[in-house]
Amino acid sequence: MSESRRPLRALQAVPAPVRWLAPPVVLLGCVAAVMMTGPYQPPTTAPRPPADAVGPCQALMKQLPATFEGHPRTDPSPYVAVWATSPRTVLRCGVPRPASLDAHKHDIGPNVDGVTWYQEGDGYGGYKFTLTLHQLYVEVAVPKGATPYPVDPLAPVSPVVLATIPDLSGDLNNPID
Repeated sequence: MSESRRPLRALQAVPAPVRWLAPPVVLLGCVAAVMMTGPYQPPTTAPRPPADAVGPCQALMKQLPATFEGHPRTDPSPYVAVWATSPRTVLRCGVPRPASLDAHKHDIGPNVDGVTWYQEGDGYGGYKFTLTLHQLYVEVAVPKGATPYPVDPLAPVSPVVLATIPDLSGDLNNPID
């Protein structure tokens, strides 16, 4: 008997109901494994802001709201704030300039309370917003399903940005009392 026929003969020795049920059971297992991984969670890795960004980042972090729509904030690092939305909303201060900004420098993103943000997809149906027209870059990652509208987290963050992150001319625009 040839070597190539042995696996076929072994498969035929398995009872027919087992052979018929094996593919759906394997498929169900794969679907369950995918479903158990949960939704995409943006990274909370701490950026390494340039030296001139450390002070403004620290000021921003101190003034960020402790909650967002009832979700508490944690700070896994001095430059990262995480709100416990589901999935989590993440702010990172002092991130590098997004490479895609060069190709889309004329695209206008959302302007929230006088703060312009560069918007790009996160590859999972959510968005990443990066502060523009200021002396450093701040990123707010809003995964799909974290909020009713992707720009919602920018509303409580934008006034704090105006009060703590100088614009390109070096001015603070709207100090918080």
